[in-house]
Amino acid sequence: MEEVGSSSSTPLSNHNKSSVGSRLKRSCLSFAVSTQETFRYIKAFLVGQAKTISARNEKEASEAELEATKKQVEAADAAEDIKNRLNHPPNV
Repeated sequence: MEEVGSSSSTPLSNHNKSSVGSRLKRSCLSFAVSTQETFRYIKAFLVGQAKTISARNEKEASEAELEATKKQVEAADAAEDIKNRLNHPPNV
């Protein structure tokens, strides 16, 4: 009786290991995506600030700020899309 219990727990423990491994992989990828989003956000902010400072008039400054905000939103949207695909893979 003991042998039956031990043989049935082996596949279960292998399943848990692969599940933990895939969750760890998704977590690491999610972290990498978040880090990439942060760098894109900072880049958009700095480029926007540089363009705002170097603007010759109020219109150019407004356009630079608008462009920086747009790039920041695009970075956040792209990261959210990637995270959604990581957490909800398509059924094959």
